[in-house]
Amino acid sequence: MLIIKSKNNVPIRLTNERWKHIVFRHPEMESQKEKVLETISDPDIIHSGDFGELLSNRLYSKTPLSRKHLVVIYREVNSDDGFILTAYFARKPSTWRKVLWKR
Repeated sequence: MLIIKSKNNVPIRLTNERWKHIVFRHPEMESQKEKVLETISDPDIIHSGDFGELLSNRLYSKTPLSRKHLVVIYREVNSDDGFILTAYFARKPSTWRKVLWKR
C-alpha cells in the first residue's frame, strides 16, 4: 500500500487491490503508478464527483496513449484518511463538473 497527501493535506491510500482493479480495467495504466500518485499530490485541477468523490486531473505530454490527461478518482473520508477508487487517461478535463481547485 502506498500513501500520498492530497491538495487538502489528507493522506490518500493506494491499496494493492485498487491498483489491480485500475490495471485490469485500464491496462495502459500498468507502468503509470508514479503519475497516479503525482496527480493526487500535484494536480492541475480538481473537480467534484457525483457521490462525494474528487476527480484529480493532470496533463501529461507523454503517456502510453500520447498526450493525455490523467484522471484519478478518490475519496477523502475525513482529514486523516482517504483512498483512490480508480484512474484512467482522458482526452480532456470535464467541462461540466464543478471545479473545486485549479492551478
